[in-house]
Amino acid sequence: MLQNTKQLYGMKLEASDGLIGHVKDFYFDDQSWMVRYLVVDTGSWLSERQVLLTHHAFGPDAFGRASVKDKILHTNLNRKQIENSPSIDTHRPVSRQYEDEYHRYYGWPAYWQGGGMWGVAGVPAATLPPDQENPLHHGHNQRDDIHLRSTSSVVGYQIHATDHPIGSVCGFMLDGTTWAIRQVLVETGYWFSRKIISVLPASVGRISYEHSVVYVNLTMAEIDQTANHDVAQADTPPR
Repeated sequence: MLQNTKQLYGMKLEASDGLIGHVKDFYFDDQSWMVRYLVVDTGSWLSERQVLLTHHAFGPDAFGRASVKDKILHTNLNRKQIENSPSIDTHRPVSRQYEDEYHRYYGWPAYWQGGGMWGVAGVPAATLPPDQENPLHHGHNQRDDIHLRSTSSVVGYQIHATDHPIGSVCGFMLDGTTWAIRQVLVETGYWFSRKIISVLPASVGRISYEHSVVYVNLTMAEIDQTANHDVAQADTPPR
């Protein structure tokens, strides 16, 4: 079941011993298109502190089960565990050093070390870490995970087809079972009647964070031939 990440923002989170806050954002890997972390705003409970939680804290199909019940996402952690977890500055990219500290704190396998996403026979991780010996990139230090990005930050990025800008990112469709982003939602410009279409991650060539642009391997004509709320495909026959 696919769900718009915008509809998941604000969903309440409940630990094993009480409410802990609400969903504020998601961090996804722009190579594998997997959501790696859920950003939790703890509100006044932890003095406006934000924390990260992974798939391990919820189990499979957490969003699917929450959506049909009471809009509360249940985690198997308790409030004390979350309170003592490593703090995160969400204004910076997540560093590999933080991720390592975070996974060691909870005792969960790290996806870049080949551990399964659930730590058991679940969906396997689909990517390896970026080369940590790369030079500085967009003001990041060498231990920043430059492929881990915020869904809310990428909303609003321009979408560039192979021959022209064609609109902007307006959302993401998330698989509630696997936590994979299956579609990027695009609001086209006025020359396309401002329709909303979907672009598959496989059609994304690259994302420029320096210029706030998502480059797709589709032409203006292929976008134009895509009906409202349909998925854009290469070589789409004329309607």
